[in-house]
Amino acid sequence: MDLKGSLNSLKQEGGLYRDKQLDAAIAWQGKLTTHKEEPHPKNPYLQDLLSAEGALSSDGIWRTRSLPNGKGPTPLTTATSPKPLMPTEGSIRVWSDFLRVHLHPRSICMIQKYNHDGEAGRLEAFGQGERVLQEPRYLEELEDRLHFYVEECDYLQGFQVLCDLHDGFSGVGAKAAELLQDEYSGRGIIAWGLLPGPYALGEPRRNVYRLLNTAFGLARLSAHSSLVCPLSLGGSLGLRPEPAVHFPHLRYDAALPFHCSAILATALDTVTAPYRLHSSPVSMVHLAEMLNYSGKKVVTAGATIPFPLVPSQSLPDTLVQLGGATPWTPLSACGDPSGTHCFAQSVVLRGLDRACHTSHLTPGTPLPSPLHACSTGEEVLALYLQQQQPRARSSAHLLLAPCKVAPPYPRLFSRLHQQGLVPDAAPTGPVVDSIPVLGALCSSSSWNRTLGDLAQELSTLDLRRWASFMDAGVERDDFQELLQELHGLAQCYRAGDSLEA
Repeated sequence: MDLKGSLNSLKQEGGLYRDKQLDAAIAWQGKLTTHKEEPHPKNPYLQDLLSAEGALSSDGIWRTRSLPNGKGPTPLTTATSPKPLMPTEGSIRVWSDFLRVHLHPRSICMIQKYNHDGEAGRLEAFGQGERVLQEPRYLEELEDRLHFYVEECDYLQGFQVLCDLHDGFSGVGAKAAELLQDEYSGRGIIAWGLLPGPYALGEPRRNVYRLLNTAFGLARLSAHSSLVCPLSLGGSLGLRPEPAVHFPHLRYDAALPFHCSAILATALDTVTAPYRLHSSPVSMVHLAEMLNYSGKKVVTAGATIPFPLVPSQSLPDTLVQLGGATPWTPLSACGDPSGTHCFAQSVVLRGLDRACHTSHLTPGTPLPSPLHACSTGEEVLALYLQQQQPRARSSAHLLLAPCKVAPPYPRLFSRLHQQGLVPDAAPTGPVVDSIPVLGALCSSSSWNRTLGDLAQELSTLDLRRWASFMDAGVERDDFQELLQELHGLAQCYRAGDSLEA
């Protein structure tokens, strides 16, 4: 579900099927007035991408094409472009500008009454989003399209709800989760709340709305979902701005949604692998039950992108070098994870060749660590997690398939060659088409502080200054109930609580 203007140059009916009714001649015999809007010009970034994207050859290698003007491969196909592609990447405004997947015509629902931009008509408040799915038009459209897909399922594990938390889509997502819970009781519902990167202090109205929408979204989604996980490259959920999270092996611009969405999608694709694979015994419900015991519905996400395995090293070597620090970068805007307690975690490491899963030291060589004595990569990862968090319930998954980062994935990997994480390549620079990734979902005591601080900031707001938020469908009693829910959620994550208790 999205707002008008989001499709940009993408056809709303998608590329899989043509709508015969649109192609049919008009049969109306009376007076007819036609209003036609010119299509949005194709984004220049997509035009370059189509010219130089290349194709997958029969030997499984991605071979890039040269541009028609003879300039050779574009910087999109190399990892050592002298300057980042900010002018073209910065021209990307909405998700359809870089979508390369054909959409089924029944997979899109457009909310026509609100705009993305402008001073008026914006979907900016939680209550507005809730009321969207209370209107028969949108409710029936959502249910009809949902049933269309559910009926095709051989085995329905559950639903993933991805929604923005900072605007009115927070209410849309919360209401959708409530409807799913009512109609598909017993199925898993995992909600992913997306938040923008660092923000500026110069927009008080937008920042306060972001705070309110995030708080209402977390509380309502946790009430109607099996698990809730915010995803953001920002450092904080509160009003005080924090710098963007740092990835030591990536060069990205936190102000570009194109870059941020690619990084968050990489983490999301990795941490959800356990219940998406046919070979995995873990289901969506089982994963949620492992992480959400004792009311801990909100979890944190983290990722190491890419996993820093030097070609000459083994997995035990790399894990020993990481030391006692948390090996992944936090992606849930909960601040510094140091000093926090982990209650349960699900960790996925993907993209490492089987030959480097274990150590191959010469017989008689002293073992640098217990990790070097393990006989399988799964044992190495499980032992490492047990050493890091001995009291936490841990689930470890080791997958051979790497994360694909071929176009239109942004080129964020110019540092990999300098740091020796990719082998030498052609003079034009190393081409990075896939990377290993470590991803984690954690039930962490950091939420005790984060949710408590969120409730504290809300309690200091003078709602009379922000009456327009309440006028959008949220009453004062709802606000007091929200504060109680946040305090109750925060108490579930007291550091003294443990699995054994």
